[in-house]
Parts: sequence; structure tokens; C-alpha cells
Amino acid sequence: MLKIEVLGTGCAKCRKLTENVERAARELGLSCQIEKVTQISAIVERGVMMTPALSIDGRVESVGSVLDVAALKRLLERHAGSTPPAGGRQP
Repeated sequence: MLKIEVLGTGCAKCRKLTENVERAARELGLSCQIEKVTQISAIVERGVMMTPALSIDGRVESVGSVLDVAALKRLLERHAGSTPPAGGRQP
């Protein structure tokens, strides 16, 4: 399962990125955990100085922009392809 984090203080751009992530994951039928990280100290700990930012499985993938649904789908598909399926077995 992918762990997706939207890093931001809750501004309009952060909310839009969260909406886009949720839509992309839903359209792909992905099993994922989406979290909002709003504490500035937690955001800075990840090396992010500009929001909104997007982290997938602990790797910061986007900083300072609102990715559209199509771009998010490509990014999520790439990560989902490298994630072992539930049960830990590779196909």
C-alpha cells in the first residue's frame, strides 16, 4: 500500500493538491493511505521549504506546485509498479 503525504499548512493550493491526489488514486483504484502533514516542523524535517509538497512512501516527489490529476496518475502508477502487492509476493 502506498503512503502518500500532502505537506502544507492547509492553504487553498494544499487543499487542491489533496483533492487531486484523492481523485487520481480513486481513478486508478489504488490502495493507498493519504495523510495531510500540516505541522511546519514536520514539513521542514522532510527538507521541504515550499508548499504544497507531495511525498510518496517517504520520498518527496513535488515541491511548491499543485500537480494535476494526469501528472499524479503517472507518478502514482510509477510508484505502484515498484510496490510489492499485498502479501509481500512479487508477480
